[in-house]
Amino acid sequence: MPLTHASSSDATVTSERYLIISADGHCGADIADYKPYLETAYHNEFEEWAAAYVNPFGDLTAENADRNWDSDRRIRELEDDGVVAEVLFPNTVPPFFPSGNLLAGAPEPDQYEYRWAGLRAHNRWLAEFCSQAPGRRAGLAQILLHDIDAAVAEIRWAHRGGLRGILLPGIAPGSSLEGIYSRRYEPIWEACEELDLTITQHGGAGLPDFGMTPEGLAILLIELPIFSHRALWHLMFSGVFDRHPSLRFVMTEQGTGWIPGALRSLDWFQRRMLIETAAEFIFGGAMATKMSLTPTEYFARNCYVGASFIRPVEAALRHEVGVDRIMWGSDFPHSEGSFPYTSEALRASLSDATEAEMRMMLSETAASVYGFDLNSLQPVADRIGPKVEALRVPFEVADYPNDSTCNAFDPDAVVRSW
Repeated sequence: MPLTHASSSDATVTSERYLIISADGHCGADIADYKPYLETAYHNEFEEWAAAYVNPFGDLTAENADRNWDSDRRIRELEDDGVVAEVLFPNTVPPFFPSGNLLAGAPEPDQYEYRWAGLRAHNRWLAEFCSQAPGRRAGLAQILLHDIDAAVAEIRWAHRGGLRGILLPGIAPGSSLEGIYSRRYEPIWEACEELDLTITQHGGAGLPDFGMTPEGLAILLIELPIFSHRALWHLMFSGVFDRHPSLRFVMTEQGTGWIPGALRSLDWFQRRMLIETAAEFIFGGAMATKMSLTPTEYFARNCYVGASFIRPVEAALRHEVGVDRIMWGSDFPHSEGSFPYTSEALRASLSDATEAEMRMMLSETAASVYGFDLNSLQPVADRIGPKVEALRVPFEVADYPNDSTCNAFDPDAVVRSW
């Protein structure tokens, strides 16, 4: 029998099909199409920049690049894959950026004005793109951390424009910006808590500049999640979650298997910091004594995981992570994402999960975190969602699709230990 479950509007829905919300989708305008959303004062410089720009990554010059901005095509392909709604991260190159913002790094002071104008243009494009599919897209506004007043003003604009949260930039080691733990960013946390906006950080945030050499690109890929993880303990040990107990923080496409070990390590550090005779007390005692919860408890209250194409070995750890903390994501339209084999990827990883667990990871938690209304989305799910019984059938390794590079289908995958 299908499970009865509550939607974000507190009504009750029953269905033999799952409602899938992807917590990780990527989109953006074609470069030339950003111009109408850019302040007119920058139009001449934009035309010069756009004419000279060469994209270092080939994925945005391929024939399927319009999946980023063609609303009708995107809806059609996602529905074909059983996905009803999605949380949207940037993908294409905003005005005056060297690459997509997720890998671009913080601008130097002389670059800030133009890149900030470019991000504001993207945010306005994104708000319009979300409005083309009411209730089915949760857009995240991009900000920079150089001018806090400007960032807060943009956060307030994003709320008025219907966006559901902010994309928190990373801060690379050696940056001129202060770390996320700095009190300088307090107005950002205050605004997000006041406006009930979710703070999300995507994998790739905070990367140093490895360069575009073969060696540098290889190291970038290996270390890409590591630098993104840092915001978790920065927010915990700087008191942000104590000062803002209702703040929601999501880590997306950073893996899932590392979390139980990381929380055990953080709990250990906190315990040691509370022992006055321990060396750890000298470094961390002043902050640890102010913490009202353990890191594991902060995670269970404030934190979530955007678990893009969760792998079988990660799915096995879901109870250690917390099933209610996990939000499945397809990573559409990236080649490593689950499209067009989402049902198969879910069967490969989660065929042993209960229906209650599946509904939580596939839609209920994302609806709560990003403000989707499950009742309004259910009729679409009833039409295109995978059936509950179908996802209970294990997907065998021998049947893994040869034309997919999604690592949910990697038979040799192991849990990362860091």
